[in-house]
Amino acid sequence: MNDETKKQINERYEKELDKGERFWPDTIFKDVIMSLGIFILLLLLASFIGIPAEAKADPSDTSYIPRPEWYFLFLFKFLALYGQLPLIGKIEWLATVLVPGIALGILTLIPFIEKNPNRHYSKRILPISIMTIMVVGIVLLTLMSEIHTVSEDGSTLLGLLQTIAGIIIPTAAYILLFAFKNKTRFMIWTTSLAAVSMILISGIVLALAPEKTSEETEVATTLPDQIVAGQDLYSIHCTECHGDDGSVAIIEGVEGLEGEKITPINSRDVLYTITDSAMIEVIAYGRPNAGMPPYGKTYGGELTRGEIDYIVIFMRYMWDDRFEAPEIQPLYPPLADGEVPSYDVHIQPIVKRYCISCHRAGKDNNNYLMTTYEEILTTGDNAANNVIAGDENSYLLQTIQEHAIMNPDNPDEELIGVMPPTKALKPDIVDAFIRWIMNGMPRTATDAAALFTAPTPTP
Repeated sequence: MNDETKKQINERYEKELDKGERFWPDTIFKDVIMSLGIFILLLLLASFIGIPAEAKADPSDTSYIPRPEWYFLFLFKFLALYGQLPLIGKIEWLATVLVPGIALGILTLIPFIEKNPNRHYSKRILPISIMTIMVVGIVLLTLMSEIHTVSEDGSTLLGLLQTIAGIIIPTAAYILLFAFKNKTRFMIWTTSLAAVSMILISGIVLALAPEKTSEETEVATTLPDQIVAGQDLYSIHCTECHGDDGSVAIIEGVEGLEGEKITPINSRDVLYTITDSAMIEVIAYGRPNAGMPPYGKTYGGELTRGEIDYIVIFMRYMWDDRFEAPEIQPLYPPLADGEVPSYDVHIQPIVKRYCISCHRAGKDNNNYLMTTYEEILTTGDNAANNVIAGDENSYLLQTIQEHAIMNPDNPDEELIGVMPPTKALKPDIVDAFIRWIMNGMPRTATDAAALFTAPTPTP
């Protein structure tokens, strides 16, 4: 920096001082006010909007795939793309140590490399061009962070396009910018073409990428919700052997365990003598010698640690008389006289609570599945007779009213036993099934409401 330039800068600084603007305390005061405003905004957002709750962390769950926060996604994607480069791509330390180290070194040395005293943008084309390409690259890598480099069919086209947009074009642009840093027009054209090319190729990647499917995880945040979640999970995974209330002492209707004697898990002998942590371990690891499979994901089951916690909470508050259960919403809205139940509002929660434990894939159930509306109406070895609109002799109605279905070819042979095999359903649940089937199995509440017949008032 020559003396003339220093003189100009000092003169401009003195003019700013004459206007009454000083770094201390004026500029610092403004920064403090702005920081306080941002802090208050964050407090308001956290208090009134917040973030969606996620399932409880389970360090032993190897099925969980960690993901970085959004502001690190571009680095996450850069490492993934770097791994696609031939020859050097699989040398991880180059991508994780050398490349970031070079980038940090360049940032540190910028004051020594870029000594241009001019601050007007027209005099600083090189740094502005470098930052423009960098910002465009960060944004595009973030947008493409969820797109795999290899498609399910084995195609690497998307990975190649991402590598071109995220690494090859920016690298080539940086080389050209430094090689022709004294040619302003060339640098502007290089930056513009690089940015546009990166955007267009990234747009093609986003357009060709398969639609992302995400599985939503319901997280119970209140005690009543946790109890209900635990009861639903218990109904699916445990009712088949232990019954809906945990009172079964002899297992019935379960292949391989028929007639097996077990301790009722709703008894004081279990609830008073086994701690919560011991219950969690039993559910997670199972009891292989007694025929109980492991349910924890760590041991090859289906349940996360948080879901197992819900089951234990349900058992404690609903069966352990030392715990006072909060008010729990009913399983489904009570039916008025003449009201027709719908699958969405009434039948689905009933089926989830009492039927899915046995009637899902992988169970001995005559291939009759009940996890969806379509499965209830169309599946099973006796699909034509299981559910018939308006027919009180439908197999489903007969079995839940404790009438076994006998084999037409051999009247002494039981074709389908009563359902559930361990304990009869409550009368109101049976009534809901009868009303639903006899009125054509409406799916939605709107369909059911159209069939509602108001009772005739008595004089």
